[in-house]
Amino acid sequence: MSARLAPTPGQTVGPFFGYGMPYPGGPELVTPHSPGAIALFGRVLDGDGAPVPDAQLEIWQTDPRGSAPRATGSLRRDGLHFTGFGRAATDAEGAYRFWTLTPGARPGAAPFIAAIVFARGLQDKLHTRIYLPDDTTALVADPLLSSLAPTERATLVAERTAEGWLRHDIRLQGEGETVFLAYR
Repeated sequence: MSARLAPTPGQTVGPFFGYGMPYPGGPELVTPHSPGAIALFGRVLDGDGAPVPDAQLEIWQTDPRGSAPRATGSLRRDGLHFTGFGRAATDAEGAYRFWTLTPGARPGAAPFIAAIVFARGLQDKLHTRIYLPDDTTALVADPLLSSLAPTERATLVAERTAEGWLRHDIRLQGEGETVFLAYR
């Protein structure tokens, strides 16, 4: 006879990030200020618009040609190979920064960076996307973006700065909440 155990109650995701998740070079998918390097930066905000000072973000993305990187070593940076994966913590102001390359996409597709947010008080990590603002035709045709109301779409599209970098704030709840994706 096999006994069936009752599941234990859910627990929040953190705050243990400072001990187990950071690693050397985590936010640097490429060497800062190297040829082709851009900064992806922004803030993580709670429902009141206050900064979340102890969140962690992970990103995955394609290379500039739109291909999934095949290089190994995401947790042991060698400065030569682009793995498409990075992890960054927020600071006291809720700010994060990655150094990466502009992701590509197949013709007609909207390039994006997949992101996951870990933060205290969350029952599970949150999945979202950060779209590049450059190809408005591809953005309009994107299946996910076209399924959303304009105000929701705006929460997924980054701003391009004068330096060519990407700025994208993530709001965990409330007015202007970032659209998060459910995987089933």
